[in-house]
Amino acid sequence: DIQDVEQDRLHPKKKFRPIASGTIPLPIAKVIGTLLLLGGPALAASIRLEAGGVVALYAVLTIAYSTRLKHVALLDLAIVAAGFVLRAMAGAAGTETPMSNWFVLCTTFGSFFIVAGKRFAELVEMGDQAASTRASLKSYTVSYLRQVLVVSCTATVVTYCMWAFENSTNSGEAFPFHSLSIIPMVLALLRYLMVLENGGGGAPEEVFMRDRSLQMYGLVWVVIYGLAVYIA
Repeated sequence: DIQDVEQDRLHPKKKFRPIASGTIPLPIAKVIGTLLLLGGPALAASIRLEAGGVVALYAVLTIAYSTRLKHVALLDLAIVAAGFVLRAMAGAAGTETPMSNWFVLCTTFGSFFIVAGKRFAELVEMGDQAASTRASLKSYTVSYLRQVLVVSCTATVVTYCMWAFENSTNSGEAFPFHSLSIIPMVLALLRYLMVLENGGGGAPEEVFMRDRSLQMYGLVWVVIYGLAVYIA
């Protein structure tokens, strides 16, 4: 946000961010950012060394993205998506939880889907002015990002299915709760695509807080997956 403060001030929504709006002065933001940058990996390493290594890698990737790589089309999507994957890996490392390869792939493609959706929504919203707020957007078109969304959504569904089937087999569950969780998962992805096509989706967290259908699918998924973990 410090790096993008001038561009954010030109954006109709990002201009209200704490740093862009001036709520948090730049000097204070720099101090807080430095403390978090150094303290995050150190705190993670105090829990488990491997977790600290993953968080440190995440910090390096974030700095590289913020200073240069965010301007490179496609690479900007991949790096942001990789950040979500590294967060999951840090959690797994910190709790010594084995990670399924299918889970890693599902997280990767799912993150790519969300990031591509944000770029799609931003391009639709800003139109010809999009490049003034994010340089990489000048390399994208709405039709191209729509294809990226379809591919990443499909890959997310396939890898989630494989992960669910793997869990179902490994747990030896009598009732296929893991497999049943595929239904609300797919419906949620399709609903989010619908929101994007209707001009929303720029802030996924806000969409989830407002969209009743997404909330319902999310709740159903939590219930089914909870049954899979604690009962099956």
